[in-house]
Amino acid sequence: MTTASDRPATGSSVAGWLGVRLRALPGAVGYLLVGGLTAVASLFAVFALLVVAAASLVGVGIPAIPEVLRLIRPLVEFERRRAGKRLGAPIEVTYQPLRGGLGEKLATVFRDPANWRDIAWMVVHFLPGIVLAVLAVTFPVGVGAQAAIPVYWQLLSSPMETFGITVTSWPLAVAAALTSIPLAWVALQIPVVARGQALLAQALLGPVPGANLEIRVAELTATRAAALDAHGAELRRIERDLHDGAQARIAAVIMQLGLADQLRQRDPAAADDLVRKAQDTAEAALSELRDVVRSVYPPVLADRGLASAISALAARSPIPVELALGPAEPPPVPGSAAAGAESAASRAVRRPAAVEAAAYFVITEALTNATKHSGAQHLRVELGGEADTLTVAIRDDGRGGAQEVDGGGLAGIRRRAEALDGRMVLSSPAGGPTEVRVELPC
Repeated sequence: MTTASDRPATGSSVAGWLGVRLRALPGAVGYLLVGGLTAVASLFAVFALLVVAAASLVGVGIPAIPEVLRLIRPLVEFERRRAGKRLGAPIEVTYQPLRGGLGEKLATVFRDPANWRDIAWMVVHFLPGIVLAVLAVTFPVGVGAQAAIPVYWQLLSSPMETFGITVTSWPLAVAAALTSIPLAWVALQIPVVARGQALLAQALLGPVPGANLEIRVAELTATRAAALDAHGAELRRIERDLHDGAQARIAAVIMQLGLADQLRQRDPAAADDLVRKAQDTAEAALSELRDVVRSVYPPVLADRGLASAISALAARSPIPVELALGPAEPPPVPGSAAAGAESAASRAVRRPAAVEAAAYFVITEALTNATKHSGAQHLRVELGGEADTLTVAIRDDGRGGAQEVDGGGLAGIRRRAEALDGRMVLSSPAGGPTEVRVELPC
């Protein structure tokens, strides 16, 4: 009993195979030709590295080592993009940053495995890349030339020799033309060779096993430190607001009431005046306490959700704010079972409390920055994203040129986003507009 794999290929399957290979052939030839150019560039890069290494033996070339490796990275990145596009999967590698003095840079260069893999690829690639580029052109051209032997022989009317066959008659001319068949079969393997070259680049220029995990651990360590710093700064701000604001006013209330008690018998009018001042001071202290509570976690955010909290922020903004908060849900019908309780749909659209709080404070900080520095006449706040991501975008029509500085509001927004494994993107060309876009995983 025979299986499908044991049966000879049918005519339709052979035609389909030929069609696939012929369609892939031009792209594969182009890929190998560009690979030849990168191979030549790799040859020069390897020569430069050898010169620097030789000069380093006498101490002259040591300062040039980090710079030479930095200069060859565009070539390697170009090859990563080509191979990734060829294979349908991007090749991404993160280099360790070259910072500090010469000694620290050299330590980073020799410690980073990505640098050694780049050098290995150049050494392995430059000679085969040149050879394959030449063969990628030679075989398709050779197929056409061999198939046209009868035509050449007829036009030249003189004997021709090719592949050991001296063409002096039509049968010999046809026999010489038939040698194009094995050449064509070899030429049709060029897409396979191109894929092999891309796979080699992926193997050598891809990330070291476990490198992505190390990078991820480093990122999480940095974001955790930033989150702790932001938390400490928030606690200090709350303590300062309570100490300098509400606490001082409450102390003043106590003093005013004490004086009023002493003056109650001797000067009732002055005592009444002090009581009224104490009442005003107590109201101011209560207002400041509410502001502090609102800065910790706004009650409207807990009770009514992010959209309502943002609407309250927009109402207090001195600059007109346009809101795009997504589709609003209809309020429950009075007297129905849904009245006074969250519907299932409402619960579904609520994000985690930490995410909503981060989004609220991001918008608060962005509106404050725009009010202070942008000179804008109009603001727009948008909420979006899928079920697993909340996207916040704040855009103003101000003068632009906003920059992120340590300790500034934009740096605080980035810290809040990164503490939740999110990210911030700032776009603020000179002349405006300015857009702060934050993505927060849920």
